[in-house]
Amino acid sequence: MPPPPTTSNGNAAAPPPATIPLSNALMTKLKPAKIFKGAVESTPPSTPGARPHQGPRHITAITFDDRGDQVLTAAEDETFRLYSCKTGKHLKTLYSKKYGVDLPRFTHRHTTVVHASTKEDDTIRYHSLHDNKYLQYFKGHSGRVVSLEVSPIDDGFMSGSVDKTVRLWDLRAPTCRGLLNLPASPIVAYDSSGLVFAVGVNHYSRILLYDQANYDKDPFLTITLEDPTLALVSYPPRPIYMTSLSFSSNAKYILVGCSGDAHYILDAFEGHLLAKLEGHVGLERRRIDAPQTIDPSKGNSGEEVSWTPDSKYVVSGSLNGKIIIWDVQNLPVRSGVVDLKAHPTRLQPLTTLDGHPGPSRCVRFNPRLAMIVSAGAELAFWLPDQSADNEEIAKELLRKK
Repeated sequence: MPPPPTTSNGNAAAPPPATIPLSNALMTKLKPAKIFKGAVESTPPSTPGARPHQGPRHITAITFDDRGDQVLTAAEDETFRLYSCKTGKHLKTLYSKKYGVDLPRFTHRHTTVVHASTKEDDTIRYHSLHDNKYLQYFKGHSGRVVSLEVSPIDDGFMSGSVDKTVRLWDLRAPTCRGLLNLPASPIVAYDSSGLVFAVGVNHYSRILLYDQANYDKDPFLTITLEDPTLALVSYPPRPIYMTSLSFSSNAKYILVGCSGDAHYILDAFEGHLLAKLEGHVGLERRRIDAPQTIDPSKGNSGEEVSWTPDSKYVVSGSLNGKIIIWDVQNLPVRSGVVDLKAHPTRLQPLTTLDGHPGPSRCVRFNPRLAMIVSAGAELAFWLPDQSADNEEIAKELLRKK
């Protein structure tokens, strides 16, 4: 038997951390392990003559650091709140009352983030969580930033704004290094290699794929997002409003988050519409009793859906507070010319989890741990319930007796 591995100082090396493969059984056992009631400041009382408030304030965005150790929230109360994923404790609260805060994104250092502003101007800010200071300002947008993503491989990041532009940036320089003009407000996403990025253009239902090294050239693929099943509900069909894009870990698929009652999965190589994810209530409305508008809108968060790190499952929030999980391991295979009239496979949830108080507006799976974070008016950490396993073991032992 070989000796245990040792470190350079002669001590026995620690064993590698145990990894748990995600499975249908594990995903159905996720339960809220901790709920933070004070994750958002309560709405101040309305003043006489002022417009009435639309209900409680909500968390609008969440982000994990690369190691999955920490999660940061941004909320309508103009605060960042930092939490430890391993201890389940609130670490600190930072305020951005002057500029507001939205779309925080950890850089590749666990102490710094970039974030969008909601007041004063449309500058993107590079912020140190360690000493609560701004390290850099990225000016250029003339409208609110609605999409912000950090490159998975370097210090680059990308922003989309209601000024109908996408800007490419580098943390080391305050001026943008690339600019794309578009016909409508865009949303952006990098693939896992950082070599390709996607731009979703609402009102035109187009997703444009660019080579990062040749972003000034035409997109190498233009995908039309058209769902023929919507015409079975109403005619003309209600438009799809895209709120987020994200590539699967193997870069084969694009998950299109939408504000309505369906999300979509597309083939990233040719643009075929493969699956329609159903079973949740769309988050474009503020409250579940509010009437639906004729034209779709974003809602107050665009982070209601995401992949698990292995891209075997998709998790989503819902206006009724449920957490929805779909098994996407057996997506259909399509090739050849894209047929916009071909119906997508309609996927129903693997499981629907209860326990989130109020609308679950932001839902993210931890990049390293078997953990979901959901957010709305409150914040919840979800972990697999191991007690169910103990019950099964006890039953098995009783059977053997």
